[in-house]
Amino acid sequence: MAYWLIKTEPHVWSWDDQVKKGVTFWDGVRNYQARNNLKSMKLGDMCFFYHSGDERRIMGIVEVEKTYYPDPSDPSGQFGMVDVKKLKPFSRPVTLSEIKEDARLQNLALIRQPRLSVMPIDKVSWDILNQMGNLR
Repeated sequence: MAYWLIKTEPHVWSWDDQVKKGVTFWDGVRNYQARNNLKSMKLGDMCFFYHSGDERRIMGIVEVEKTYYPDPSDPSGQFGMVDVKKLKPFSRPVTLSEIKEDARLQNLALIRQPRLSVMPIDKVSWDILNQMGNLR
């Protein structure tokens, strides 16, 4: 199993939207590195659901329900999407500022490549972030 972080603007698609829908597609990615990360996702991989924009915090965890397939909103045919389902909310969302303050998390793409919308998370960082969020 691999671990990921996927970003969304909460005014476009929020954790509450994900909770209500349960399973949905993760579309709109138009960066080649993020696309390649989507392509690498396997069934059952876990993803942190991250609110970008003004909030900048991890809200909970979703699971990859369907692997990479074409994004119909992309007329070029170069980009695709995956389906994710809601798994667990964090008891306490973990903010970007908290992540930046933790020396153990300085290797994360979230810090090194802050504009990347889909990124891998190593197992050690995954566990640390789950502890920080008091995973329910």
